[in-house]
Amino acid sequence: MATAKTQAASNPTVKAYQDKISAEVQESKARLQQVEAKAKEKKAQADIATIKTLKTAQEYIGRKVADLKTTHAANMSRAKADIDADVATFKASVDRLTASVRGQSSKK
Repeated sequence: MATAKTQAASNPTVKAYQDKISAEVQESKARLQQVEAKAKEKKAQADIATIKTLKTAQEYIGRKVADLKTTHAANMSRAKADIDADVATFKASVDRLTASVRGQSSKK
């Protein structure tokens, strides 16, 4: 007999996790928008290309978070671990880019 728990992991715990990840990504997205404005102002093409890549990564994370609603409970811990790793990489990349743009600003 299949129970709701074994069919799909759609519960308050998943919703809380989705909200947590969405908040983390939104925070980084806001910083990315600030960096993008500075990069466009300076016409820094390499930074603008990196920003486009990071926006794609952000969208990918968003899709993975949305897919949690249909993830089987048995696969939930692995899906969360993958998302956590992607978010950590995304945030680190935004941090590096922010530091790089700030470094370029202080040199001028």
